[in-house]
Parts: sequence; structure tokens; C-alpha cells
Amino acid sequence: MPIRPEMRRFYPSDWQQISRRVGFERAAGICQGCGRPHGMTVRCLPDGRWFDAALRTWRNSRGRPARWPDLVETAQIRQTRVVLAAAHLDNDLRNNRLGNLKGLCQRCHMIHDRPHHLAQRRITYLLRRALGDLFLGPYSAWLAQQPARLPGRPNAMWGAIHASGMA
Repeated sequence: MPIRPEMRRFYPSDWQQISRRVGFERAAGICQGCGRPHGMTVRCLPDGRWFDAALRTWRNSRGRPARWPDLVETAQIRQTRVVLAAAHLDNDLRNNRLGNLKGLCQRCHMIHDRPHHLAQRRITYLLRRALGDLFLGPYSAWLAQQPARLPGRPNAMWGAIHASGMA
């Protein structure tokens, strides 16, 4: 996974070599979460099952043999290209010890990072609300001043925009 420019300063200068060592020397080019091979285009289902072309069988989200899809599930098959990345197990980008890194495909990496992303999202929402309270007054007081929601209007903000003549 490419590193976003604003996050690049958190990674060491030799991150490419560290990532390559984790994904290709230690993990042998195979996701350590589900067993998908790096660089291959695999057929997969929304529930995480994927087709292992080498062994000609379906595997579940943990890489174990799984049942073949039925006719309805077959309509949901899509193809995706597998790209391995080194994931920080403790979500601390400064902790680059090999014991803290794991070679994961994009799907497994996102599943692993989901709790951390949800916590960050909550912090962002709380910070935005705090900034609003700082500059606009308490959030609950601002809501009390807004006109009641009318049918056909998307939300209470619409009334304030419409009254100001910006709509």
C-alpha cells in the first residue's frame, strides 16, 4: 500500500527494505492472514472466500479450505489484485521491530486496522465538535436555535441556509 505524503514522515527512511523483508523473506510473498499470494489476481466473494487457483479450491478468510459458492453467490464473485504490505500489529508507526510487523494483503490489513481507524474517527468527530463549541457556543445551544425540521427538507441546517439567502 502506498504511503500518503502526509504520513511519510512517520516512517523510517529504510521502510521499503523493512517492508520487503517482512512481506517477501519472512512471509514468502503470501498474506499471513488469509494466505492470498502477492501480485496474483484472485476471484473473491464478499464474505472473504477466495479461489486458490494453485490448489483449485475455495479458501475462507483465514486461508482454510471452504465450500464452493452456490449459484447466487457466484453472481457476487469479483476479481482483485493482491498486494502485500507490512502491517504494524500495535498500530504504532514508530515501532518497526520485526516482531511487531506482519505481511498482510490489503483486505486483512484493513480488517486489522479497523478498530484503530474507528477510534481515530471518534477523536476527529469530538475535536470538530469541540471546535464548534469554542467558536459557535455549546453544540446543544446551537441546535436549540435551529428551526424545527420540516417535511421535505433534508435537515435543520437547510432552514438556516435558506433564511440567510444563500440557497
